[in-house]
Amino acid sequence: MTGPGYTGRVHVGGPTDVRVLDGAEIRKVAVGPMDNAAYLLTCRRTGAQLLVDAPAEPDRLLALVREGSSSARLDTVVVTHRHHDHVGALTSVVAVTGAQVAAGADDADAIASATDHAVAVRLRHGDTVTVGDLVLDVVGLRGHTPGSVALALSEPSDVRAPGAVPGRVHLFTGDSLFPGGVGATGGDAARFTALLGDVTTRVFERFRDDTWVYPGHGDDTTLGAERPHLAAWAARGW
Repeated sequence: MTGPGYTGRVHVGGPTDVRVLDGAEIRKVAVGPMDNAAYLLTCRRTGAQLLVDAPAEPDRLLALVREGSSSARLDTVVVTHRHHDHVGALTSVVAVTGAQVAAGADDADAIASATDHAVAVRLRHGDTVTVGDLVLDVVGLRGHTPGSVALALSEPSDVRAPGAVPGRVHLFTGDSLFPGGVGATGGDAARFTALLGDVTTRVFERFRDDTWVYPGHGDDTTLGAERPHLAAWAARGW
């Protein structure tokens, strides 16, 4: 399912993809040499905004912020994990916007060291992040890195707007879940087992098949499209 004008496929230098929900807008762009996806969430009632990852091309990300809000307001940047291709523009974006930085507790020190910018909010599984009227659940997905986190935004159960799906979840997974498998774990069997375990119990067992998955690179997917392949992922070990 896609919102008006939203394809789920973006390429570096291409236009912004936008999904309009009852209470939120979701914008997706791809930036940098690794085609990283960055996502801007805008609360439609308050104008508050949250950026998921600041990988590269700070000017493009700042333009994205302006696309979401005429005041160029950015309240929070959530970094899904510590890897360099997800934090390359963080310092520049924060310097311009004054946004606070949030990240998984077990990745926070590495992010602060790499960017020379403190992580103000250390997230743990079960926490929430608020942006305006929007509340996102923090889902810890250990394995790609120790402190990798996903964010889950649920559409209201009583929503009646055109195209809305009551209770549907929009899940921002960083590099922990993609179309076709979980994120890289460096050939480490323990890390793979941990990540697949978290993805299974904290994502597939919790959320419905119509959950929309927004990964850190490439195309979007749904849990329904990926669920039949869980056993195959476990058997291949990556």
